Amino acid sequence: MEEAKEFLQLNKEEAESVSRLTIHPHRLGFQCSFYEDFALRGIRVDSVQPGFVSCTFRVPPRLTDKSGNLATGAVANLVDEVGGAIVHVEGLTMNVSVDMSISFLGTAKLNVRIS
Repeated sequence: MEEAKEFLQLNKEEAESVSRLTIHPHRLGFQCSFYEDFALRGIRVDSVQPGFVSCTFRVPPRLTDKSGNLATGAVANLVDEVGGAIVHVEGLTMNVSVDMSISFLGTAKLNVRIS
């Protein structure tokens, strides 16, 4: 646990950078949230059919780990968001459970286009 806390600690420069961020309140239904803008910006929807969505995404610096690879948490988040979109039906509530399995067999580097 201490190792995780140490890993997440910001240095002085990082803390100052974070303190300068301005995050406005989210207006539901009118604009993207900070989360959506940060994590999902850049996804390109190439094809949509009933039960199928095909997307492409170029790995941005904001979602890479210290090694310059697409962070595993970002991968899981993208799979969750795009996978959730596939079961969405306009006008119906989202009362579904989705079981997803992710295998991390390779890495995507910065600026690599994935689909």
